[in-house]
Amino acid sequence: MGAAEPGSHAIREPRRGLAAILAESRKPLVLDEVELPESLACGQVLVKILHSGICGSQLGEIDAVKGPDRFLPHLLGHEASGRVLQGGPGVTRVKAGDLCVLHWRRGPGIEAPTPEYRWRGRPCHAGRVTTFSQYSVVSENRLTPVEADRDPAMLPLLGCAVTTGFGVVANDAGVKIGESVVVFGAGGVGLTVIQAAAMAGAWPVIAVDLFPNRLELASRLGATHAVDGRDGGGPAGRRLLAHCGQGEGADVCIDNTGDSRIIGQCYELANPGGRVVLVGVPRSEDRVSLATLPLHFGKSLVGSHGGGANPEIDIPRYLRLFRAGKLDLAGLVGERHPLADINEALERMRSGASAGRSLIECHPGR
Repeated sequence: MGAAEPGSHAIREPRRGLAAILAESRKPLVLDEVELPESLACGQVLVKILHSGICGSQLGEIDAVKGPDRFLPHLLGHEASGRVLQGGPGVTRVKAGDLCVLHWRRGPGIEAPTPEYRWRGRPCHAGRVTTFSQYSVVSENRLTPVEADRDPAMLPLLGCAVTTGFGVVANDAGVKIGESVVVFGAGGVGLTVIQAAAMAGAWPVIAVDLFPNRLELASRLGATHAVDGRDGGGPAGRRLLAHCGQGEGADVCIDNTGDSRIIGQCYELANPGGRVVLVGVPRSEDRVSLATLPLHFGKSLVGSHGGGANPEIDIPRYLRLFRAGKLDLAGLVGERHPLADINEALERMRSGASAGRSLIECHPGR
């Protein structure tokens, strides 16, 4: 709905729903019902979650890689497809019944206050978008409405994986036709980076990962070479340089792992004028030692914040590519799990057993 009449913003139905709760760092999520807020504040929207993607950053949240978690217990997830059920005061960009992409990057609309749920009689915290649940109260500016004929199962990828990966290639790295690109980590974002680099005309596009199933998928999505990173930095590094052709290193090196050792290898592998883009988030205590002199002579090192994506512009743009058969969203999807099996899905991601972006089905219908 748009802006509603005064006094009509109490949440009518539902009043509660199943959610995956981070109750303790480095422990499995707790599957339990949470109570929704009694009413919607200015800019808040009640959404029925259809499908949610699992981003590697959620593994980092569970493991508290950025440091002690001050907000426990809280809800998780930041990319999904959902159906709008009810809008709060001031909401004008979405209405009841709209199919939306949920995303963590800010779009247009109101930046709403964060909602507070109740779990077992105490507060359960949440950010402005959470998606590991049947229902979520979301800030208006984290919702982008899309045409109702889109497949809801594919839409979560546009909330983070695709917008981040394509943004890394187009905005952070500025990849040009014929440039060599090395991508460390072929998870959901890494696979999208690979697909975007191939679409941009990069050559070669080299995928590096520890797991053969992920390298196989990377090759199907545009990687010209696949390197198994398990044999150590020396042999792998020599093969990477050989693949780059000129022997001086790669034009672009992109790290999705957040591993400080890989970050150092990325920096060394880039050629004297190369660009290094850090996408993965390292642990708060990690440090990297780098020779900074090359930065004065053309080499660059930048961190990415969601690829600088603009949801309002980028999501419709990538949907057009998908409709035209230019963007393979289905190929990015790995396993699908019901919400009740989310801990199994997370463990399969950690172990490398799953390849591609894992989806959680919260309400698999439309």
